[in-house]
Amino acid sequence: MPVGASGQPKADPAATAPWPLPADVQQQLLRRADQVASRAMAMGRHPFGALLVAPDGETVLAEQGNIDTVNHAESTLARTAAANYPGTYLAHCTLVTTFEPCAMCAGTIYWSGIGRVLYGASESALLQLTGDHPQNPTLALPCRSVFGSGQRPVLVTGPVAGMEAAMLRTHQGFWDRHGR
Repeated sequence: MPVGASGQPKADPAATAPWPLPADVQQQLLRRADQVASRAMAMGRHPFGALLVAPDGETVLAEQGNIDTVNHAESTLARTAAANYPGTYLAHCTLVTTFEPCAMCAGTIYWSGIGRVLYGASESALLQLTGDHPQNPTLALPCRSVFGSGQRPVLVTGPVAGMEAAMLRTHQGFWDRHGR
């Protein structure tokens, strides 16, 4: 990762991956995020996983599971990224997540300066699985609507064909075991 005079990473435009990412790269990254979600579930946390992928394709941060209804994997990762990397760098990074970012997470991603989002399954698919579960309140507000309301673009790819079923499989049974 190129480093500027301040010692902070800087984006090398030549090293920025094309968008949208090739299908095989999307699937590989989503499988890694799903592994993070599986580890979260094994530790008793909600089974969500998020990665921050640098412009050169290296994973620089990973966050597992939702801690509660206001500390989601994506928003926690975005806050950590904003505290540790300059916006000029984050604008070329990709947040990879198992499920579409909720409205809260999309806002946090937007304000963190992260420029790209890749997700495996839609929030509406998650809602169908969880219903009115109190640990997963859902707004009918797609992340593209949140990002589209902003003053700078956030590029979004998702849901990814062939990955939604895999993301949902990780959640099978979890919400029933964790009470209503």
